[in-house]
Amino acid sequence: MNRRAHVCLVLLAGASGAVDGLAFTVLGTVFAGVMTGNLVLLGVSAGGGDAADVAAPLYALGGYALGAALAALVCRGAPARSGGGWPGRVVACLAGQAALLGFVAVVCAVLDGRPAGVWRTALLVVSALAMGGQSGAMVAAGASPTTYFTGTLTTLVTGLVDGSGRGAGQVWGAARLLAVAGGAACAVAVHRGAPVWAFVPPVVLTAAAVLCQKPAHRLRTAGTTVHENPLRDTHDGRH
Repeated sequence: MNRRAHVCLVLLAGASGAVDGLAFTVLGTVFAGVMTGNLVLLGVSAGGGDAADVAAPLYALGGYALGAALAALVCRGAPARSGGGWPGRVVACLAGQAALLGFVAVVCAVLDGRPAGVWRTALLVVSALAMGGQSGAMVAAGASPTTYFTGTLTTLVTGLVDGSGRGAGQVWGAARLLAVAGGAACAVAVHRGAPVWAFVPPVVLTAAAVLCQKPAHRLRTAGTTVHENPLRDTHDGRH
């Protein structure tokens, strides 16, 4: 994996942390991307006999599953990565995620950053849909996860202990862990100080990841075109 891909993963990890931080504090004390946490919350609610608390985790799980399924459909059959970059369909999925998060940001701003009732549920589902799409796209790209980090933390710790994890991969893994925490802290702090802008950070981070990949995709496309048509420029120049 090249440096550009690693940077994109860090940006997406930050976006994931921001969305989950806001989902937990603003959209119903559940997660939009960490489905393990939602399964635990679902079990706690069911075990406690509180039917009202079961709904939110189920909405999030449903939205996430739908997003992952849609990403799998879009990315199915995508060409293999070239030079460490991600296929165009993966980048398109991330662009779609940015658009969904942009919708959430606009609606949240219209609602003064404090959605309630049906709107809160709708924004939770859309946020989970976006995060499921991000996760599905990363699976298609063969990249490291950006919405769940238990494995990343385990790999980092065990690598430090047994001496197998002292390379660049461990550094980037640590960067993703810091990014998810930093993204959550940033988004929640923005919501506290300026609620209408709360969902802007994850939009910016996701869009930055898309823009980071697009130049690489365009260069690969241009290179393929020149390779397939090596005489085109010469022919055009003669006329």
